[in-house]
Amino acid sequence: MAIVDKSGSRVKRMFGQIAPKYDRMNHLLSMNVDRYWRWRTVRRVPPSGTDPILDVCTGTGDLALAYCRRTRGEVEVVGADFCPQMLEVGEQKKLRSRHAGRLRLVEADTQELPFESDYFQIVSVAFGLRNVQDTDRGLAEMVRVCRSGGRVAVLEFSEPTWQPFKACYGWYFRNVLPRLGQWIARNDEDAYNYLPESVGQFPSGTALLDRMSQAGLQEVRLHRLTFGVATLYVGVK
Repeated sequence: MAIVDKSGSRVKRMFGQIAPKYDRMNHLLSMNVDRYWRWRTVRRVPPSGTDPILDVCTGTGDLALAYCRRTRGEVEVVGADFCPQMLEVGEQKKLRSRHAGRLRLVEADTQELPFESDYFQIVSVAFGLRNVQDTDRGLAEMVRVCRSGGRVAVLEFSEPTWQPFKACYGWYFRNVLPRLGQWIARNDEDAYNYLPESVGQFPSGTALLDRMSQAGLQEVRLHRLTFGVATLYVGVK
């Protein structure tokens, strides 16, 4: 199997092209279950106190906005992404949210975060870590900017283990989703074939927990969602 191209230039172009339809495609292709996964993340890793929260690879800001709603706008939330077109969509959503007054969207690469060390109470990422060219470097930066006792949360696609759901979902994920996605959100980078390819080559389960431990996190745990279609990984610094 060829190694999927996750170069920064390719990933930035790809998400720049699909940015206008990104949210609509997420909700359509997941049948709105992606909203539930973010809701579960915010409740499984809730804020405590007034220290700021960081969401990396924030895209259009869905998880960052979920944390804004959870804190009712009383805690600073920062969403960082290196794709300006995605952030532009996020800025439009920010204007429509009544709890986003303290949300700040920043153009930044997760591999080189422009924040001081030991600063955020929560550092989260939703469906973005597998797009970072160097997974370990991205994790290391997330851990660096997280305060002592804070938590790092990684929400990511995974492969179900329960049959017959595993076979049915696998067929949909590899055959229907790419064609439907490419038809609706046409792009030059084959974004919706990239999705199953990148998920298949990304470490999941205990393999990702091991990477998180190596990055300096403790008490690493995983929580499978929707029969294992997505998994939430949490560690404490």
